[in-house]
Amino acid sequence: MSALGFLDLIRRNGSAQNTGDEFGGAAGSHGQGLPTSDPGNFMFATGIECSYPTIEHGRVRRDQLAECGHYDRWKADLGLVHDLGLKVLRYGLPYYAINTSAGVYDWDFADNVMREMQRLGITPILDLMHFGVPEWLGNFQNPELPGHFADYAEAVATRYPWVRYYTPINEIYVTARMSAKDGLWNEQLKTDRAFVTAMKHLVAASIMATHRLAKLRPNAVIVTSESAEYAHDAHSEPTREIILRNKQRFVALDLLYGHDMDVDMCMYMMDNGLTRDEHHWFMRGEPPGYQVMGIDYYGRNESIVLPDGTSIVADDVTGWYLITKEYYNRYRKPVMYTETNVFEAEKAPTWLWKQWINVLRMKADNVPVLGFTWYSLIDQIDWDIGLSEKRGTVNACGLYDLQRKARPVAAAYRALIEEFGRITIVPHGEMFVTGDRPAMLKVEV
Repeated sequence: MSALGFLDLIRRNGSAQNTGDEFGGAAGSHGQGLPTSDPGNFMFATGIECSYPTIEHGRVRRDQLAECGHYDRWKADLGLVHDLGLKVLRYGLPYYAINTSAGVYDWDFADNVMREMQRLGITPILDLMHFGVPEWLGNFQNPELPGHFADYAEAVATRYPWVRYYTPINEIYVTARMSAKDGLWNEQLKTDRAFVTAMKHLVAASIMATHRLAKLRPNAVIVTSESAEYAHDAHSEPTREIILRNKQRFVALDLLYGHDMDVDMCMYMMDNGLTRDEHHWFMRGEPPGYQVMGIDYYGRNESIVLPDGTSIVADDVTGWYLITKEYYNRYRKPVMYTETNVFEAEKAPTWLWKQWINVLRMKADNVPVLGFTWYSLIDQIDWDIGLSEKRGTVNACGLYDLQRKARPVAAAYRALIEEFGRITIVPHGEMFVTGDRPAMLKVEV
């Protein structure tokens, strides 16, 4: 028996570093490098702002694709996504312009964009409705909306059978509230009954569309996108109105996922037009496909209601992590951070890193987080006033400005994805990829 220790013997034999150690061992990768197209890769994304509600009682259409120059520069915009190193794009086709009448579609613009996306290897999360409907459908009070929208979803899936990821309707709660409760968009109503009606029709439209998508694409991935709203009550005695408001933010997902509503909200919904039959229909269970709970968070989503009744913005008091944890504990769905930005360009890099730390904290809690999105690729217009008036104010929240010049946050995002771009969604998720790819990650982030 040798008097030398085992390590001395290993070193004497020239085997201090194990052969093959680079394949997921001590010399393996930490997950650095730009994202790949592997199925298990964490989805780093951006989005192209595509809102199109109407204001001034239907006389003015706020089409952000037009106002921000995307119709003219779509090819360059997709090139920016590609050059930044991103593989995933939240993209909204202009529903109101494509679906020109019942069963009639104009695919000219969409075909060109989708073809280029395929060529560049960009995976779209296709957004089918973003705050507006075609003129011929009127608005969200129309009970015919679910059926017609389902037809449109089926037409899109038939036209682009290679697309797997969809957001049927963007921010259902915000759409219903801004259109039927706050009176800013589309029908511009301000009643609880109108809000409940819009909510019913929007959720039903999403469910019906998802059924059509799943019929054509049984492995469809449905990425909801709901806004993480929260109002903090600064009254010494809890305010009934604020309690109700904080419960209303769950209604869209409760109806969508067939989750039992809070008693107060169930009574509120039925007092304002939800019938028992409709309630039973929504509670049948969640729609088909792989359901991913996308949560959008902007610091301005949080507010503090002061004793005098006025509200102030409460950036990051609770934050994406805690608010999303509340949603996750309620619905137990995989999560994606589907939107975030700030309007001040100089603050954007810090905000980006803060939100990424929120994601890492969520992953550390073993919550399945599938992706992260800086929204949007280019600056937006008039979102500081919720598109309620046409002022032309440029909101400097994009990775690039309206001249397609990079803002500081673009370099920060590139640095982020170079550092984390090859981490996987679940620990060692690369093992589920079919093929002979060697193990790479030694530490799972």
